[in-house]
Amino acid sequence: MTTHPSLSQIERYAAGDPELDEPSVWAIEVHLEDCADCRARLAGSTTGASRAVIDQVALVLDREIATAAVPVGRSRPWSVLRHRWFVGTLLPWLAMTGTVLACAAVLGALWVGTPSLVLLIAPLAPLPGVAVAWHRRADPAWELIAATPASGLTMLLRRTAAVLAFVIPALAVVGAGTGMSLALMLLPCLAFTAATLLLGTLVGVRHAAIGLVTVWTLAVVAPSLVAARLPVLLSAQSAPSWALATVVLTIMALLRANGFRRLSHHG
Repeated sequence: MTTHPSLSQIERYAAGDPELDEPSVWAIEVHLEDCADCRARLAGSTTGASRAVIDQVALVLDREIATAAVPVGRSRPWSVLRHRWFVGTLLPWLAMTGTVLACAAVLGALWVGTPSLVLLIAPLAPLPGVAVAWHRRADPAWELIAATPASGLTMLLRRTAAVLAFVIPALAVVGAGTGMSLALMLLPCLAFTAATLLLGTLVGVRHAAIGLVTVWTLAVVAPSLVAARLPVLLSAQSAPSWALATVVLTIMALLRANGFRRLSHHG
């Protein structure tokens, strides 16, 4: 039996409530595609001011269409791929990630005797980009893309792949100058990415990324810098464990994919 969103959830969705978590938003959008009754409830939940704006936009569009003959342009494959796999607001975050990795490599070379900063922050490198890869506040076209069949988890996975396509080569380049094991840089990076997607089915990807960054910084990075040595988690013997964790977390994230489509019962 299909679970319908509550009236409270629909009203919060119509109002663009930022506290409505991402899995609930995606679940509501998927449900609205097939449920005419809930679409009618959504239409009734919009405010008078919103309906006035929609009517005004419709009038302007009708006038523009009537007075100007605009040739229909052909869709360009590269443009479609760019919107599905990438979003412009990712660029500052990717640039920041590259800058932080470069600074970590420089500081590691200058501060002899300290643990590798690059190795310590490698698991966190993709998380800022993943956090904004598919979020209503980060994507200017979020409302438009959210209505397409390629939205939700599919879009998130595509843009996560785009983030990793930048972060993994950056880690490889920076790590080559440190002499550290490339596997110990890339495997924790992939494991944390899979963990973010898995936790994202429960609390939202942004909150999951913030939580993992906070926990790793407080539990691993800070103590390692104070003790001036790498933790056991990043020792050479830990590589197989990270590989196993990556595989397990990835499988669990795929099995939890329906979490992005199941309605949350929060207010």
